[in-house]
Amino acid sequence: MKNRIRELRTERGWRQEDLARKAGVTRQTINAIENDKYNPTLVLAMKLARLLNIPVEDLFQFKG
Repeated sequence: MKNRIRELRTERGWRQEDLARKAGVTRQTINAIENDKYNPTLVLAMKLARLLNIPVEDLFQFKG
């Protein structure tokens, strides 16, 4: 699964740590998601989408 988290996070001037704190996870979790090492739970995916102000289906896309 491909995601746009890094792109959207940096557009806002947020560090991984900033997004992690807002989402209630560790910086390592955000790093793993951004690097396609971890697929977040649906709850976390929806929380990240809400924080980044983007529909969840636009934040995460299946590689094809």
